[in-house]
Amino acid sequence: MLIFLSWVFAATASVSYDNKAVLINGRRRVLISGSIHYPRSTPEMWPEIIQRAKYGGLDVIQTYVFWNGHEPSRGQYNFQGRYDLVRFIKLVHQAGLYVTLRIGPYVCAEWNLGGFPVWLKYVPGIAFRTDNEPFKWEMQRFTYKIVDLMKAERLFEPQGGPIILSQIENEYEIVEYEIGHPGVAYTQWAAGMAVGTHTGVPWIMCKQGDAPDPIINTCNGFYCENFIPNRNYKPKMWTEVWGGWLMKFGGPTPYRLAEDVAFAVTKFIQNNGTYFNYYMYHGGTNFGRTSGGPFITTSYDYDAPIDEYGLPREPKYTHLKDLHNAIKQSEEALVSTNPIIASLGQKQEVHVFKSKSGVCAAFLTNYDQQYSVKVRFGNGQYDLPPWSISILPDCKTEAFNTAKVRLNGMHMKMVPWSWGFSWESYNEWVGTASDEGSFVVKGLKEQVSVTWDTTDYLWYMTDITIGGDEEFLETGRLPFLTVASAGHALQVFVNGQSVGNAYGSYETPKLTFSGRVALKPGVNKLALLSSTVGLPNIGLHFETWNAGVLGPVTLEGVNDGKWDLTKWEWSHKKGLEGEALSVFSFKGSSSVKWTGGSSLAIKRPLTWYKTTFDAPEGNEPLAVDMISMGKGEIWINGQSIGRHWAANKATGGCGKCSYIGYYHETKCQSGCGEASQRWYHVPRSWLYPKGNLMVVFEEWGGDPRGISLVKRTT
Repeated sequence: MLIFLSWVFAATASVSYDNKAVLINGRRRVLISGSIHYPRSTPEMWPEIIQRAKYGGLDVIQTYVFWNGHEPSRGQYNFQGRYDLVRFIKLVHQAGLYVTLRIGPYVCAEWNLGGFPVWLKYVPGIAFRTDNEPFKWEMQRFTYKIVDLMKAERLFEPQGGPIILSQIENEYEIVEYEIGHPGVAYTQWAAGMAVGTHTGVPWIMCKQGDAPDPIINTCNGFYCENFIPNRNYKPKMWTEVWGGWLMKFGGPTPYRLAEDVAFAVTKFIQNNGTYFNYYMYHGGTNFGRTSGGPFITTSYDYDAPIDEYGLPREPKYTHLKDLHNAIKQSEEALVSTNPIIASLGQKQEVHVFKSKSGVCAAFLTNYDQQYSVKVRFGNGQYDLPPWSISILPDCKTEAFNTAKVRLNGMHMKMVPWSWGFSWESYNEWVGTASDEGSFVVKGLKEQVSVTWDTTDYLWYMTDITIGGDEEFLETGRLPFLTVASAGHALQVFVNGQSVGNAYGSYETPKLTFSGRVALKPGVNKLALLSSTVGLPNIGLHFETWNAGVLGPVTLEGVNDGKWDLTKWEWSHKKGLEGEALSVFSFKGSSSVKWTGGSSLAIKRPLTWYKTTFDAPEGNEPLAVDMISMGKGEIWINGQSIGRHWAANKATGGCGKCSYIGYYHETKCQSGCGEASQRWYHVPRSWLYPKGNLMVVFEEWGGDPRGISLVKRTT
């Protein structure tokens, strides 16, 4: 039945496909696309970013649909502000560009819980991304919601809109392999469900070799020139050209040189590829608590051609623009025929596309990683640098070479605009077992099951009673506390005083705190503040992964040798007092007593800071420099610009990097030994001309006097 549908589809839709390309109104197209995720920038930024993408040579904007942003509570929908999907798509349409809508609804994307809403975890009997009826019911309900919304707004191409492709699921093949038959059944179901929505445009599945007809399977990766679709009547498509890489708290900054990205794309095109998409073309910012991973930074810059702040990154932006121009000049030949491949030397070859009408395009390739060469082709001689490809749109004149960058790089500066903010501080309450709003159970509760991810924070509190006969009181050898946590970060307090912290990493979210603690005779208050740094977004059954203090929690060095506190009675309390009072808002900040001047708290854990400032003149993008701070969150006029963690220094290998040779995610890195993320984007549209409120929560202890507002300039 599904195979029959594919032929009906191609015959009736104004968007179809054959073995060479996607066809729009019967015309084969080479389609150049770029990922721009609407929640990772502001609506005020969208028009300029979209126009820059168009000027950069793009035909298509690709975006995921973020389920947890659109349905934060079951049945309660949000399509406003940064989640105004319809407005975003209409702006793309107004710019004369197409859209690939990756509904998923699993997105991965280094996004919290892979885009799934947290309430989905607690639907009875659910198991994510498998042949599970509760999950399939919810997934279908949301998919229909999005498709129906797009239809109602007439946004699919056959309706006159810009959407030419839709995606169901996302990089599922490896999960299917791990879980076996239920995964295969789920893939078949998802494909049938999607096709049954009758959008009038083709559906795709990326990294899904067994994508059922009529769905097109596509490639994601650093290179995809050798990818072959699973049917000989489907086009060769690359949905994610990884032009950079994700950034982690605790890791260096990855980058990928423009020459290397251009080489990878051109190899794909000369090997019959006709659709490719940069992931990302504009990365943007993980505002609020949207980053997943965990341990993904607030910045999602991704070394993209348009940077986090919406500015062109040179020379990558212009070099790729030049590539796109050369590809477009070659389009007629590329979609007409398969290439004839011939040798031009030991490590050199040519791919020639020549149509029956005589239109010709050639790609001259030098695979040598050391030497430039001169090659003869036709009546001409051409200079090919190492590891490069030249494009000749007319088989005569070189229009582009992947290694010949005509524009120098532009160094982006973060220029301080304002130092010396007048800060005030407010001390967060350190939890105790008898706190109002807490509940007591035997043992330790998993964190997300308590918080439902409405906050990063959960207190675990218990009382430790020390008898007067404990030997350590005489010897002075303090007992040793050990706390094992499923992650992601932990602060330990005894009798209201900080005794240390511990944190995991992207590779190992679990952590253990170990340290000696001063205990007095009588009742001692032990308080553990566990904090998450984004929920998992990838992996097998990642929705079952745990967070928070799960134990064991032990105390060694007492007369009995060792106490296991794990099964004691523990009081649990969700969130912070400052969060409950919304001290980051204008109204909430007036509900507590702040202190300043000589009473300003410096390098004290669990401290809130506030200041006011006027918006800088001009239109340069803005950021907050947090180099003097530890870990926490930042708000501007009540809106969270994300988690800050400047105290987490980057470890890894950094050094000079060449475009020559195959790329991998750790090949090119910078910033080792520095803050993983120092600057945090402040959208200008969030500011008033006067009297803006900035509030910072500091977990570890920092000095707010070192915070500055900076302008991003060249």
